[in-house]
Amino acid sequence: MELTTVWFVLIAVLWTGYFLLEGFDFGVGILLPFLSRDEADRRAIVASIGPVWDGNEVWLLVAGGATFAAFPEWYATLFSGFYLPLFLILLALIARGVALEYRGKSDSKRGWDRAFFWGSLGPAFLWGVAFANIVRGVPLDAGHEYTGTLFTLLNPFALLGGLATLLLFTLHGAVFLALRTTGELRQGAARTAKSLFPAALLVVMAFLLAAGGSRPAWWAAVALVALGLAGALVATLRGRDGWAFTASAVAVVALVAALFIGLFPKVLPALDPANSLTVTNAASSPYTLTVMTWVAGVFTPVVLAYQAWTYWIFRRRLTGAPAPASGRWSHQHNPMGGA
Repeated sequence: MELTTVWFVLIAVLWTGYFLLEGFDFGVGILLPFLSRDEADRRAIVASIGPVWDGNEVWLLVAGGATFAAFPEWYATLFSGFYLPLFLILLALIARGVALEYRGKSDSKRGWDRAFFWGSLGPAFLWGVAFANIVRGVPLDAGHEYTGTLFTLLNPFALLGGLATLLLFTLHGAVFLALRTTGELRQGAARTAKSLFPAALLVVMAFLLAAGGSRPAWWAAVALVALGLAGALVATLRGRDGWAFTASAVAVVALVAALFIGLFPKVLPALDPANSLTVTNAASSPYTLTVMTWVAGVFTPVVLAYQAWTYWIFRRRLTGAPAPASGRWSHQHNPMGGA
């Protein structure tokens, strides 16, 4: 396998990890005003992602850095042509991060809760818009410069992609909250997951079929998306929260896989195929890719081990009440809900 292909796959894995982990973070933020009845609920919802949300964002930083180093032409065209949407995503992520850090230090929570909500909803929608345009293709000239406008990116297919990721991440967040909480909060999250399932399945499958694909691997990924969503519903109906989260995670992973499978060997298609960016014409030198491969081989397992350890440490359910004499949220065992 050529190094250009290796790095295309690695970047796809990084984006998959980001959407898998940050996806439920977005969903939790979106559901905050709908599932919380009082301040105790809101604190429990925020605490469910408190130990992990910033670690999840590392996947985005590494994906961006890997794209810059492995495919600089792709990075330059993407970040210049998609400048405004990516800038809005960055602002939303900053607002969300500030809200999560300062909410507990402020007497007035309402403003921070709004920042958390909009800082989650915006990226959940805009990432779908961005990737839909990457898959569909954008107007590029012979120098690989973007020649469209913001409204070019807001086409019907891209808006469908934004709606698909928004619904999928919200469902993913609802299943995650059902896994991480107890009592009325868990029951409300489970009910929300059940109600979101029909719309998420319909819109996500419509988006994938509109994107089109002919490879057997693409069709396998699309089938996994449908099976994952169906499995999440069945497991939720049976109260198997661990299996429900696993199934929704499969759906997210399969969606990203389908997008990258349909994209390869291009990295940014142009409406004029002659101007498209591919893994060949957008790549760095073989020497650069070789050095990067050795570095990634050494440090990637370390990062994965650390993040896995973090999730293991904070694996237990939140009970929804502060532990005595500490003010911290207490936990229960058995986070898999019988899975």
